[in-house]
Amino acid sequence: MRPVEPQRGSSLIVALVMLVLLTLIAVSAINSTSSSIQVVGNSQFHDEAGAVAQQAIEQVISSNFTIAPASSVISVDINDDGVIDYAGQVNAPTCTSSIPLTNSQLDPTNSADQNCLSSGQLTSTGIVGASGVMPATQSWCAKQTWDIQASVSASNTGASTVVHQGVFLRVPTGTVCL
Repeated sequence: MRPVEPQRGSSLIVALVMLVLLTLIAVSAINSTSSSIQVVGNSQFHDEAGAVAQQAIEQVISSNFTIAPASSVISVDINDDGVIDYAGQVNAPTCTSSIPLTNSQLDPTNSADQNCLSSGQLTSTGIVGASGVMPATQSWCAKQTWDIQASVSASNTGASTVVHQGVFLRVPTGTVCL
């Protein structure tokens, strides 16, 4: 029989070192996960702000904004909790160019173009010449280019974005390009 030797505690020290290492790995994983969740959340807030800005621009475009361009404010409750999550500011639309259209740039079979066709100097209808070609006379419409800018910020997260959108419109000749 062998005599019993006193324990030196090496097993305890190894177990404690392993426990500390496992704790460090767990803490590192939690920190990594937290920062990843924060990045994804920030990306979501930025995307939502962009969608709100696009919605604000579409509201302006769907109105007849060329008559009296003005700035507007849009407030959106994105999660229907009764609290405004995003506030959007749409600057007054600015006209960047106005190009008069000629009859030759229009399609007489297109109903949208028919209101723009003007009388020509021909003896027939003034729309289509004897050779079947549209005369290059001035039409009653112009093609205007507008720039609309919306800036949105989130009240609770600080997410913000600015969106520009260019729009081409066919307007009656004489519509002021401000």
